[in-house]
Amino acid sequence: MRRKRNSFLRSICWLLLAAAAVARAASAQQAEPIPLTVELLNRSINKLPFVIAEERGLYKKYGLDVKLWMPDVDDEWGMPEARGGINARIKQPERPDISVDGGTPMIASILMDARAHVRTILATTDCVVRWQVFARKGINRLEDLKGKRIGISGPGAMTDFITRLLAQKMGWDRVRDISVMSNAFRHDAMAAGLVDAFVAYEIPDAAARKAGYQPMFDTRVWNESIAGSSVRVEKEWLKVPRNREAAKRFLKATAEAVSIFVQDRPAVMQTLSKWHGMQDREFAGMIYLAGKEMQRKPYPCVPGIKKTLELFDGNEARKYKPEDFYDDSFIKELDESGFIDNLYKQ
Repeated sequence: MRRKRNSFLRSICWLLLAAAAVARAASAQQAEPIPLTVELLNRSINKLPFVIAEERGLYKKYGLDVKLWMPDVDDEWGMPEARGGINARIKQPERPDISVDGGTPMIASILMDARAHVRTILATTDCVVRWQVFARKGINRLEDLKGKRIGISGPGAMTDFITRLLAQKMGWDRVRDISVMSNAFRHDAMAAGLVDAFVAYEIPDAAARKAGYQPMFDTRVWNESIAGSSVRVEKEWLKVPRNREAAKRFLKATAEAVSIFVQDRPAVMQTLSKWHGMQDREFAGMIYLAGKEMQRKPYPCVPGIKKTLELFDGNEARKYKPEDFYDDSFIKELDESGFIDNLYKQ
């Protein structure tokens, strides 16, 4: 009887010690947030969750002290629909801990630029080809684009991916059958006669519609994947235990912010107004709708990575495998723990 009692007391002591250790760890996490520099390389709608996380204090909630950089509003868009807003409070970091931008542009850059940063994708908020093609009067079908000038943002960009996909779908030679022109992804370039058509992501899309243009083709019908805005880190950085912990916390904040985007439209509209200076609610609403396909579970977009290597095929591309560019273990851990599902039950 005494042995059983002693054994029971020892068990209670161990439980109390374990509880105390957990409490100390939680207290330490709350008292000493991990510093983290984060860059958003543009203000597209699929990067808005990272701004929502800042606005809602989610980084602090998960024990992070985040310093966030993104382009100034006027520098990026230069349009009357986006004036004011909140600009970055820090200079752009040379080597941010986390860089958020397209997975496809990153891979394309690695394939074409010897000095490109090779990073690992931990999460992706956008995995769907969903851009619009606008065309001048008289061009009513994709077939009419053969021999024409098509505007994109730049080489290796998501819009460049779309022109490569277009050529593949139509059976065209991208060099001989169409002319792909950089720095011409807005309606004013088309109105000036610089291009016959252009590929628009959500901001130029909304601006073109407001100016009276209607899209000629919606690329969603292709049902293709693209590695959109992604959480990207350098492989060496990820080997440090403290950094791995920071990455886990950052992805928790990301997943919760995505759940807010999906479930709370008024919160999204408020963030667009406050941070991006979009006071025109109709304009902001069009941009919000363009982000409907955002992934609730932001796994790295493996199909999009595979498609990128296919469309940017060449000697350099064949040196890589899709798994060279991503690590899905962090999101998988959050998913299997039930953390992400619980965000949609509240």
